[in-house]
Amino acid sequence: MKRGAIMIAGTVAGLVAVLEFHTTPAKLTLSGGSALPPATAHSAAPSAPPSPSGSQQPQAAPQGSASPKTASSTATGPHVNYNFGVLAVKVTVSAGKISKVGVAYLNDGGNPQSQYIDQQAIPILEQQALQAQGANIQGVSGASYTSAGFTQSLQSALHTVGM
Repeated sequence: MKRGAIMIAGTVAGLVAVLEFHTTPAKLTLSGGSALPPATAHSAAPSAPPSPSGSQQPQAAPQGSASPKTASSTATGPHVNYNFGVLAVKVTVSAGKISKVGVAYLNDGGNPQSQYIDQQAIPILEQQALQAQGANIQGVSGASYTSAGFTQSLQSALHTVGM
């Protein structure tokens, strides 16, 4: 009889503790000290959030000018659902070469493990894209889903700017 009462009291106490536990998303910063854009509907990417199926949304229109004088254009790839969040890649092409790659939108739902993985993987993915001068990149071990989503959005952005 005593064991039953102790088990019930422990179960109730544990349930109350779980229900009272509240979390807040941590701010994700890259190793260079710059913060990633906030995960809101007002992100720099003009495309709509992804559908639950993970399919791509229509591509964003290129920003900037592609005239022969400047030969520079910027485009943001679609929001891509990569199983642990949503991201969109922004790329700038100058004189036919990728000059800048960055994340225009990132929402990993406040999951600390996903934030840690993204914080480690995204700078490496950006560097790989710059070195490869395209979307044919290796990816990051331990960040397979992030790498795949990054590559998918990058490829669409490059297609938008004509690469």
